[in-house]
Amino acid sequence: MPVFQYEAMDSQGVAIKNEVEALSQKEAISKIRNMGYFPTKVRERGGGKKAAARAIAKPKARRGAGGKVKVKIVTQFARQLSTLQDAGLPILRSLRILEEQQKSGTFKRVLGYVADDIEGGATLSEALGRFPRCFDRLMVNMVAAGETGGVLDLILSRVADFMEKAQKLKSRVKSAMVYPIVVLSAAFIILLLLMTFVVPQFDTVLTEMLEGQEMNAITKTVLNISSWIAYDFGWAILLGVPFALIFLLRIVRQFRVGRVVLDTIKLKIPIIGQLSGKVSVTRWTRTLGTLISAGVPILDAINVTRETAGNEVFANMLGNVHNSIRQGDTFASPLKQSKTVDLIVSNMVSVGEETGDLDKMLMKVADNYDEQVDVLVASLMSLLEPIMILVLGGVVMTIVLAIFLPMIQIITGLSSSA
Repeated sequence: MPVFQYEAMDSQGVAIKNEVEALSQKEAISKIRNMGYFPTKVRERGGGKKAAARAIAKPKARRGAGGKVKVKIVTQFARQLSTLQDAGLPILRSLRILEEQQKSGTFKRVLGYVADDIEGGATLSEALGRFPRCFDRLMVNMVAAGETGGVLDLILSRVADFMEKAQKLKSRVKSAMVYPIVVLSAAFIILLLLMTFVVPQFDTVLTEMLEGQEMNAITKTVLNISSWIAYDFGWAILLGVPFALIFLLRIVRQFRVGRVVLDTIKLKIPIIGQLSGKVSVTRWTRTLGTLISAGVPILDAINVTRETAGNEVFANMLGNVHNSIRQGDTFASPLKQSKTVDLIVSNMVSVGEETGDLDKMLMKVADNYDEQVDVLVASLMSLLEPIMILVLGGVVMTIVLAIFLPMIQIITGLSSSA
């Protein structure tokens, strides 16, 4: 009779490892449950990886579980699951409790499927990995490391901390961009209405007033632009350009070469590029530091970080670092040669490698750059306000001059003739 090796939890939450004889994986799970245990992993002895894969019960149809879930909900789930695990509850019971307290929706169904998979013999990391739209690779890899090291509650707490900090950083940058975008959008619409309905009314009046005199260049240019906007569907083109650019950028970003080009250009834009670079450094150092502190092997951690970097320039840099480490080099050396990050980053990484505290050094870099992002966002906001005032004031002044210069020209002509 086949022998199945299993890992399970008893009613007190204590991990159990043993073997059981059964004709099938289903019968083995049934026997384990009859002993009063909650199986987390069941595999046939001597069956290798393929047998292990077969040992996990097939997941049910994932109907209604394909939607994306808000990061805030996943963060709350990680925090609550960490608390329940720290209290000593079995993982299956913890998931059922969290499933019950969720409101009806995608995430409630996802937790139900995850609990079903664990009840069928899968590990928590395997069950979470079947829902990539809810649980990213970072979370799945950290949970796997927590299961291996027996510190799942601590790892889940770190996952929640990481997600909260990442979300706060993202919110800060977004909120900084909202004000100028709203102001510029409102100003653009007002100017478009002005050029469409108001300025064209002066065209005939000014032409008649000048009575064949040569119109000045500013007035002529403004009236031509106004005529194009009002009568030649220029307004439709101006309104459509932003949407066309967004659509084009999304298409370009579907290709790796396009992402590299766009991210390189973004990093070279004054102030915006500096802000984008610091945000990217904060993101990948915190991700990598969190993974390493969780016990994920450094090469695997770099692979996960590279996929979640959010910038192809930094992703390529991490790819080069990965290859160098695999060939026996240090982390700091290829990092310094890339010239993608400041020297302070590569130096702190070098110190972390020498002292064996690479994860702590990476987290310090992330915290340091977090503060720099705050300062840069504040500086950007203080700089954007006068720039917007000057630009909008210049546009309005040009329109006013275009209307009043012909009048001044006529008055001057009358004074000369008198």
